[in-house]
This record gives sequence, structure tokens and C-alpha cells, in this order.
Amino acid sequence: MDAFIAFGIKAEKVDVKFDVSASSDKMIPMNALQGECTGTTELDNDIKQSNYICQGILEENPKNVASIRLASQGVLNHVKLNQVIQAPFPAAKVNCVSINNHTQMNFTRDNLKKIQEQLKKAFIEFYYKLRFLKNYSFLNVLAFSKIMKKYDKITSRRASKHYMRTVDDSYLGSSDEVIKLMERVEATFIKHFSNSNRSKGMNKLRPKSKKERHRISFSTGFLVGCTAALTLALILIIHARDILDKEGRDQYMESMFPLYSLFGFIVLHMLMYAGNIYFWRRHRINYSFIFGFRQGTELGYREVLLLSFALATLAVTSVISNLDMEMDPKTGDYKALTELLPLSLLMLVTIVLICPFNILYRSSRFFLLTTVFHCICAPLYKVKFQDFFLADQLTSEVQAFRSLEYYICHYGWGDFKLRQNTCKTSDIFNTFYFIIAVIPYWSRLLQCVRRFHDEKDPIQGYNGLKYFLTVVAVCTRTAYGLDRGISWKALAWTFSAMAAIYGTYWDLVVDWGLLQRQSRNRWLRDKLLIPYKSVYFGAMVLNVLLRFAWLQTVLNLNLSLHKETLTAIVASLEIIRRGIWNFFRLENEHLNNVGKFRAFKSVPLPFDYDEDEDRSD
Repeated sequence: MDAFIAFGIKAEKVDVKFDVSASSDKMIPMNALQGECTGTTELDNDIKQSNYICQGILEENPKNVASIRLASQGVLNHVKLNQVIQAPFPAAKVNCVSINNHTQMNFTRDNLKKIQEQLKKAFIEFYYKLRFLKNYSFLNVLAFSKIMKKYDKITSRRASKHYMRTVDDSYLGSSDEVIKLMERVEATFIKHFSNSNRSKGMNKLRPKSKKERHRISFSTGFLVGCTAALTLALILIIHARDILDKEGRDQYMESMFPLYSLFGFIVLHMLMYAGNIYFWRRHRINYSFIFGFRQGTELGYREVLLLSFALATLAVTSVISNLDMEMDPKTGDYKALTELLPLSLLMLVTIVLICPFNILYRSSRFFLLTTVFHCICAPLYKVKFQDFFLADQLTSEVQAFRSLEYYICHYGWGDFKLRQNTCKTSDIFNTFYFIIAVIPYWSRLLQCVRRFHDEKDPIQGYNGLKYFLTVVAVCTRTAYGLDRGISWKALAWTFSAMAAIYGTYWDLVVDWGLLQRQSRNRWLRDKLLIPYKSVYFGAMVLNVLLRFAWLQTVLNLNLSLHKETLTAIVASLEIIRRGIWNFFRLENEHLNNVGKFRAFKSVPLPFDYDEDEDRSD
């Protein structure tokens, strides 16, 4: 804290009149202290919160200000600044930059805010660890007390009081040092990071758990009913109007179905994620810690179901409103208002997603946008679990990205009033059809390259090879879909089979940690959170079957279904496979965290004390 305070003084250009090279015992003149305290009133609220030091000193002991020692700026001569810079590859980070010469360091308010935020996170995490330590002591004493009560009951003795007295006097039962340390952390955090506001500071140190609200359950149930009723109405309307046998059916499937299928993919993925959260909680998988969610801001399965069924209700309503298979005989085209419904719904979803106001789970939306940005700039940022997990989700949404491309082509260059466009015959559209399909896998490949550079782990190189094979397989299958040639069919078969076999092995062995022959649970792993082993074997078989759903692309199966319908079904099967993969992937990650005792985040400190230089002085 002395280095932080000295840095704050330097950043605010406080004219404290003492020698920089002097020790921290240097006294501050009375007039200088009072003068600077009155001169800091023009600072903004954030700066006041972080380094309004003079006022704090006066409040602590206003009668004896002359005897108070302020942390000397000379402390900066004995520290190094740890700057973890999110730099472009290959310059990953710069550590321990010496600031012995003050001209080498920018003492600006921006740097001060960064240091303040880093220290705030460090204090919160340290306090979190202290709370765990205190709970550990309490639970062990409670367990020992229950054991002794059981012992007294069985042996008809009264030995528990003597034993408990010994336990209470031991380090295990006495947590006075931990309590005192927690009080010091609370006092320091409230004073320097909460503007002396205790309630505000304690809310950050001890965030309250999220409460389950009845209105969420009611709203979710209401929207589920709306979605079911609208879906039933859609089916009845299709049969009543005999839409499947009308002439405009093929044109509708070619031009309108890809627009609405986008929302179907999104809703299905959200439903799978809601199911994942439900089962993660049921089996006590600490998904909020694994993803790095801030406590109290993570979404539960009820909130995700609410959002998914709200989107489903709007999407089905749009479909029902746009079921015209024939043009208006008066105008000679379709209604512009109904034809613009898919685009309007897409714009509404985009606006809600990027809305800066604190509505509809702003912290979760911003967390998602930040993670998406890290996926886009894959090699430029250090890869965290939530980054490559989301990138894996995006690889299962290739058809959704292609639908977005179709939106641009249909409404930008086509005649949407007549439901006519030249997208499928355009060379530019077909070129981007390749690029769009490759982007998610390419982003995941770059993440593997970055992790290989940072961690020097060869397994990341093997993982990158898997995504490279997938990129080639997707390209060859797409080329075969556009040009039904024998050579493209052979290439599509070869690379798709290689990518599917490689990916299946990686899912089962590396991501899920299964197929361990020497395990206590044969062909599974030693620790299982689900008591039924058949669930794991069923998931492995289902994963293999869904992995090979691409076979319909090269086998040209005649299922009497429209091409767009078959494409949507295969894309939905991939999303379902990804949802199953999600549960077992996080289960394996949770068990690894438990086995390696990873219960806390590693928060780097902004300063590092240089002991060697201190001894030389």
C-alpha cells in the first residue's frame, strides 16, 4: 500500500517537500500537508476514492498531524512494476519493469486507475481466501464436535468437553489471527477503495448470492406456454391452408427459411446451455468459478430459459405473420412489412445485446461481448477457459453464420419484396460461404497456437492440428456441395473422416478424460459425478454418431426432404452434440481443479518489492 500511495502522490503531482531518496521516516511539514489536502478537492470521484490520502491522515489524528509519517516516494526506488500487457503475438507480456528512475515511468491518472483496479481485485481475492480458511476451521471444529458427541453416546463417557477444550486452544480451533487479518483487509479496502463507505466496500468483499425470483419462473412459464401455443397454431395453419402443396413453397424454403432458421439455431443452443447449467448445479460443478463469472452476476438456467423462450415467441410470431405463399394481386409483390420482420427481429436482438443500459443482465451481456472479442482477436490475447469454450460453441454454429451472410445478401442485393435474389449463383457469395465456415475453426486454431506459445505444451499443438484438419474438411465438403465432382467427393470423404475420427478421440480421451483402461471404473475415469455409468457410455456412443452426421453431405441421401430442411436438421444435431459435450467437458475440468486444489484465481500484484536493491542501499 505504501507504493500505491506514493504512486498516487506522484500521479497527482502533490508537492510534498522531501527528498525522494530519503527514507520513509522523513517528516512532512505541517503547512505542506494542509496545503495539499485543500488542493485536492478538484479531483474526480475515482481519484478521491483511490488516493485521497491527506484527508484520511487528518481524519485519523487531527490533533497530532505533525507526528504522522506519510509513505515516502523513496519507496518507489525499491519496487518493480509488474505490467501484464495484452500485447500482440509474439510479444505476450512484459514483466517486472524497473522504475528506479522516475523518468522511465508514466505517473498518470490512467496508470493509477489500472493499479487501483489490480489492487482491488487482489484484495477481494485475498479476502475470499481468508473466508475460505475461516470456514475450513469452523467446519473441522464442528465435525470434531459431532464425532465426540457420537463417541460419548456410544461409550457412555463425557470426554468431549476435555477434547474440545484442547481443539479450541489449537491452531485449528482458534482463528483469531485470521479474523484480525480479515478486519485489517476490510479497513484498508473500505478506506482506499470504497471512499470510506463501509456498506459499499463490504458489498464488494462479500457479494450476496443471487436470489431466485418468482417473477422469473412465472415469466418463463408464460413464455413457454406462448411458444407452445404459437407452434401448435403454426402447424394448424400450415395444414389448414395446405401450404406444403402450394407453388410458392419452394421459393419460400429457398428465400425465407434460411432467415428464420437462424433464430432456431440460437434458441436451441440457449436451451442446451440452460440444461447444462441445471445439471452442473445439480452435480455441484462450480461452473461460475471455471468461467470466471463475478459472484452474483452469473445467469441461472431459469434466466437462460426466459431469454430463449422470449426469442422463440418472437420468432414463431414472425413466421406466422409471414406465411403468404402468393403475391398480392393488386401490388404484384409480397407485403414489405411482413418481409422485413426477420430483419427487424435480428436488429432487435443486436440492439439488446449491445445496449449499454443496465437492463436484461448487462454484466452477462458485456462478459459475452468481451469473450467474443477475444475469440475474434484470438492470437492477440492470452487465452482463458471461457475464451476457448466460447470458440468451441461457435464452431457448432457455422450454419448460423452462413444465415447471417444470407441476411446481408437477401436484403442488400436481392429484391426482398419479390423474394428473389441471386445469392446462390453469385461468386462473391460462394467465396464468403467458404470464409464464413472457416472463421470459427480458424479462430480456435489461433487460440491453440497462442496457448502453445505461452504454455510450451505440445498438447496444444496436437489440438491445433485437429482444427486444421477440420478447416480442410469443411472446405472440401462445402466445395463438393457447390460442385458435385468426383475429385471433391474423394477429398471430402478423406478429410472429413480424418477430422471426425481425430475429433472423436479428442472429445472422449482429452476433453472428457474417459476411456482410461486402468481406471477403477473401467473405460471411464476414477472419479465420476454421475452415479450411473451407463450415462457416460451412452454419451460416448451418441457423440460418435452425431460426429458423423456430415455423412449425408457426401452420401447424397434421398430423404424426401428439402435441401434447406436437411441442412437445418444436421446443424441442429451438431448443436445438440455440443450441448452434451459441454456438460462432460466442465465435469472433467471441475474434477481436475479439485484434484489440483485450484479453488482460487491467481491475481498478479502491480508492484514487486526488490529486496536485493534494498539490501544494497
